[in-house]
Amino acid sequence: MRRPPMDLRGLPTTLALAAIALALSACGLTAGDASDGPYARLGPPDAPVRLYVTEQGKGSPLLLIHGFGTNIFTWRRVAPELARDHRVIAVDLKGFGQSDKPFDERYAPADQAELLVQLIEDRDLHDVTLVGHSFGGGVALLLALQADERLKGRISKLVLLDTIAYPQNVPVFFKLLSVPVMSQLGVRVAPSSWQIEVALKIAYFDDSKIDPQEVEAYALPMQSAAGKHAIIYSARQIMPDDLEQISARYNSITLPTLILWCDHDRIVPLDIGLKLRRAMPNSTFRIVSDCGHMPQEEQPEATLRLIRGFLGDPGSG
Repeated sequence: MRRPPMDLRGLPTTLALAAIALALSACGLTAGDASDGPYARLGPPDAPVRLYVTEQGKGSPLLLIHGFGTNIFTWRRVAPELARDHRVIAVDLKGFGQSDKPFDERYAPADQAELLVQLIEDRDLHDVTLVGHSFGGGVALLLALQADERLKGRISKLVLLDTIAYPQNVPVFFKLLSVPVMSQLGVRVAPSSWQIEVALKIAYFDDSKIDPQEVEAYALPMQSAAGKHAIIYSARQIMPDDLEQISARYNSITLPTLILWCDHDRIVPLDIGLKLRRAMPNSTFRIVSDCGHMPQEEQPEATLRLIRGFLGDPGSG
């Protein structure tokens, strides 16, 4: 009996997703589904949220907090090297990656910070270095401002990569996501892979470095209705209404802090990083050359060298 011809139309996407899974596995950030992945159940008992959390390595802990629209895939080029000397913990924030995406409006930086406070307490982390990129850096700053309260003695250092910190003009796609009708049309109608590719071209200095697997990894969670909801409400709240009051307290953060900034950032301008350096009394500022907004992806070697030097890792000098 003659077999029907194989339908290969979905093969490229299937291979791309398989490659993403292999890349995650190779850096210790193994992907899983809701039934078998390593999840932390956090939040109030009547409305718990599961955050996808991965770990690799041993030593003093590093908590990696990704930026807007990305997930733990963003750390694939730096996590394995950091894990040589540290316990590297990466988390998908609420609404991103493989974490829960509930149909609520609690996607502000303060909401994310509250969940991470619980994660730090739940894992009983001490002497932890927070490594936050962009939106994740803003969350890290909020956690540092709580270091004298529930997190007293738990956070020892900060690494901030091109982080949101002060009121600023935001890229046009954030503005569009703040408009109810436009956000619904844009996110729900335009293909998620196209949206991610456009965003990455703004985020990269050299967009020839954009990896198709990267586009797939960030687009996949946005394909569900819950993922679209999460991205809209995260974008609408990315700049808190009380950001001026929050930023006025940065001078109270005395933790040793490394501030890394790309020299061609079109999303969070270099002036924001310099202002943050002036505000934080125990901070060091370093520039990453030939880089847009994502140093851990576009310039991973330089980023690793600077982070490991700040942490005093063996052989980093």
